[in-house]
Amino acid sequence: MSPNSVLQYLGGSKKSERYFLFALAGIQFTHILDFMIMMPLGPQFISAFQINTHQFGLLISSYTFAAAIAGVFATYYIDRFERRKLLLSLYIAFTLATLACGLATSYETLFFARALAGVFGGILGSLVQTIVADVIPFERRGKAIGTVMAAFSVSTVAGVPLSLFLANHISFLGWRAPFIFIALLASLIFWLGYQFIPSIAGHLAHKADGNRFRQIYRLVVQRDHLIAFCFMALIMLTGFSVIPYIALYFTMNVGVPDAYISLVYLFGGIASLLSSRYIGSLADRYGKKRTFRALAILSLVPIIVTTNLVPVPIWLVLINSTAFFILVSGRMIPAMAMVSQVIEPKNRGTFMSLIGSVQMLGSGIASVIAGMVITISPSGQIEHYNRVGYGAVLCGLLTFWLVGKIHPYRAPANQPPS
Repeated sequence: MSPNSVLQYLGGSKKSERYFLFALAGIQFTHILDFMIMMPLGPQFISAFQINTHQFGLLISSYTFAAAIAGVFATYYIDRFERRKLLLSLYIAFTLATLACGLATSYETLFFARALAGVFGGILGSLVQTIVADVIPFERRGKAIGTVMAAFSVSTVAGVPLSLFLANHISFLGWRAPFIFIALLASLIFWLGYQFIPSIAGHLAHKADGNRFRQIYRLVVQRDHLIAFCFMALIMLTGFSVIPYIALYFTMNVGVPDAYISLVYLFGGIASLLSSRYIGSLADRYGKKRTFRALAILSLVPIIVTTNLVPVPIWLVLINSTAFFILVSGRMIPAMAMVSQVIEPKNRGTFMSLIGSVQMLGSGIASVIAGMVITISPSGQIEHYNRVGYGAVLCGLLTFWLVGKIHPYRAPANQPPS
């Protein structure tokens, strides 16, 4: 089924499109939750494996670096397979890798299992974005991406607090419980995707001739594409230098009890869930660039506050962390809508896979650098987190400038539409 045929199929009823997006959001939810759960469980991993903040940063980065490498390799084949079959096959592999995380017996085996989950989860993320861009027209894409990206919010609203609850209350499993829970949930989401995601094969009509690696190289070195890669890398550096260490900083420096950490994610997730579709609608109505710039500047405030926070009442912590989640995650909605339009449609899968690799590589580098800057003092407090925040602000300001240089793909006058 070609993208136009899929659109006609979905356009037959809003209910069909809703189920289609819900299935994609479900896949997005589980692989995002699989990544996110590592961060609030940071104190447990440091205690269980007797590791330091740098080793914890490497544990997080094992997922992101593996995802980045896999995304590069995926460019060779991602546009050569029917989208639905590839998506569901990767999802099965991701589910098994997540289960392996829950069965890991040491820091080293967990590190390897996380990398394996990253290989499949990273490609899933870019493939979901590719399918949305293939099927949903640009004028409605902001709202559609907002729906799929609400998976991030749902993972913090329900998934992260539930996973923390399982880790804290199923004593014989401990930190393993969330991974087993995600694997079981992914099995249900697989059935949903099997039922409601139709075959998408219109891109296969464009047969590419010549050396595949040379084609990928030409795609990478185009000026507009390089700008998009830099833009996405800076977005990830802005957020993921700060995000992985929020739970550690709040518990060690701000004095937030472990039992209240789940509230940070719950409140932030609910607010992000409610705001994501609204932000998508604003991006469609007022323009993606204008919306992104507004969110990019506003997000700098909670970033600075978060990385310089001192012991304050819990309600002040929650107000700031909620604003952080809304604004930092909200930037991605107009950003992904713009980036998906930079590439010629027939090469979108390859390009979005590379974008996914840049995202993962950027977040991995961010967490490693932050882990090298941050130290734990003899008194047990996090030091130099404020320096990480200042670096994040600089990256955020660069995204504000660079977004003005992102332009949608324009087909040559003598080229028929794809």
